[in-house]
Amino acid sequence: MYTLVRPFLFSLDPERAHDIALASLDLAAQLGLHKPPQSSQHIAPRTVMGLSFPNPVGLAAGLDKNAAHIPAMAALGFGFLEVGTITPRPQPGNPKPRLFRLPEAEALINRMGFNNQGVDVLLSNIRSCKHQGILGINIGKNFDTPIDRAAEDYLNAFRRVQGLASYVTINISSPNTQNLRTLQGAAELKALLSALAALREECGRSQGRHIPIAVKIAPDLSEAELDDIADILLSEKMDAVIATNTTLSRDGVSGLRNSQETGGLSGLPVRKRSLAVIKALHKRLEGKLPIIGVGGISDADSAKAALDAGASLIQIYTGLIYRGPALIDEICRALD
Repeated sequence: MYTLVRPFLFSLDPERAHDIALASLDLAAQLGLHKPPQSSQHIAPRTVMGLSFPNPVGLAAGLDKNAAHIPAMAALGFGFLEVGTITPRPQPGNPKPRLFRLPEAEALINRMGFNNQGVDVLLSNIRSCKHQGILGINIGKNFDTPIDRAAEDYLNAFRRVQGLASYVTINISSPNTQNLRTLQGAAELKALLSALAALREECGRSQGRHIPIAVKIAPDLSEAELDDIADILLSEKMDAVIATNTTLSRDGVSGLRNSQETGGLSGLPVRKRSLAVIKALHKRLEGKLPIIGVGGISDADSAKAALDAGASLIQIYTGLIYRGPALIDEICRALD
């Protein structure tokens, strides 16, 4: 069915199409018109971060920033959902237009800038839907928080969301918040993760459980930077690394319409680099820390490639835009 409605959606502004598609999925879920395919319910189940995943295919952060569409997303058959990125205070994000399609490359460029309604709205949405599956909450800093005070935002957001999160993702790799990627530097990353680890222990004692933390990194990192990050993730006892976010590179899209737009590039052009980062991390981490692979996964073969490269789980977003919900079932069937 998606192949029939996609031309209409692609005729609209991408952000407008995004809103219409989510509203349609919400309505279908409310009316009980679609339920998770049986093939996706318990295919290749696995335990990662101490959590039991019914299948390894997850929704990447960015599609449901405010956790407003959880029932609709769950009905598509995902093994887990990740919502956000959420910031402590609401913010509008960057000026529109800020989302662009590159159909010839099955890619998107976005410079959304962590547009979201703030942590209070996200928590209200989560409580109201009473989701029973695995839910990750992706957190970031507000755009007007000075970078030298970024840890305050992450600690604030973590404290607020940890009670409702299966795991919390620390987003330090979006290219659309000024200076955010400097937090991937060795000294900055160690300080931030050390503070978060201490808060996790404090919150965990009150909850009586371990609260997993995943760290989402960029694809545009050097070998030396990956070495430093891997060492710090292990030393600070993080629970997973998500590889990768969008790229600033324009390899594979040069000359295409919209390729000159600023922002992060996702979809097929980032697949090669994301896979290389997964392989490099797998070698460095030696199985001591699970990897969640994301970037350019658009079919069963690319999903298998990420898992074979060392990922324990995968996430999709841009592939879902171009292929539709059938992509989830396709991957799960191939893994069966």
